[in-house]
Amino acid sequence: MNLLRIALLQILPQGGLEKNRQKGVCACIEAKKASADIALFPEMWSNGYHVPEHPDRLRLESIPAAGEFVRTFGRLAAQLDMAIAITFLERYEPSARNTVVLFDRHGKKAFTYAKVHTCDFDVERNLTPGEDFYVAQLDTAAGQVKVGAMICYDREFPESARILMLSGAEIILVPNACPMEINRLSQLRGRAYENMFAIATCNYPAPYPDCNGHSTLFDGVVYLPGLSGSRDTCILETDASEGLFLAELDIDMLREFQKREHQNLENRRPELYGALAKR
Repeated sequence: MNLLRIALLQILPQGGLEKNRQKGVCACIEAKKASADIALFPEMWSNGYHVPEHPDRLRLESIPAAGEFVRTFGRLAAQLDMAIAITFLERYEPSARNTVVLFDRHGKKAFTYAKVHTCDFDVERNLTPGEDFYVAQLDTAAGQVKVGAMICYDREFPESARILMLSGAEIILVPNACPMEINRLSQLRGRAYENMFAIATCNYPAPYPDCNGHSTLFDGVVYLPGLSGSRDTCILETDASEGLFLAELDIDMLREFQKREHQNLENRRPELYGALAKR
């Protein structure tokens, strides 16, 4: 059994960039002590998911992707020999972005992903949306793993997960900041089932406004040889409390499942799906 260990940092922000940096560093150190291969933060950890309405305040609260806050976690990844997915409000033009940077265990940047589906019905209408989805070959202590990302609202669109699957993703990291109730959890379960990959989601705990914990790992492995019927793909669902939660993904089991069920990919009819790009 080859286990990939993901630390879901379901922690409360401290009300400022420097305090969040310090608490984030401590959380990553604890994740390493728990033998994590990847540490995942909730959405926009730099400021606790705060998106100011006024453009001047938005720019003031945003931080550069090459700035000290983000670089701290790149150096820390190398020091701890552990991948870190750090989230922040990124300074960008024409306006800020909702961003996650994934550092590998050597401190090298694997990708920078900006939320593609911004919540334009709310304060995120003032943000610049991302323009693409990325999959990186991530070097971990458990071996090479193909990792992609979605951020919160991205999971509501099946196209996000399907593009990542077609790009070869084995696990999707999902920073989150909203109430994870039965229907949103069902979305994650469905995305993992449809695409035969794992999805790890990290949310803020209660009593943080509009958040309730329930971070999860769904491994996407629906059937196993010798098992009658389907299996529960939910490997971990946390409660609402603050804490570090370690989710273990059997990456070998996932890959064997993908090999057995490859016809799900081969039987697609992309020549009939053109309408998806026209509406």
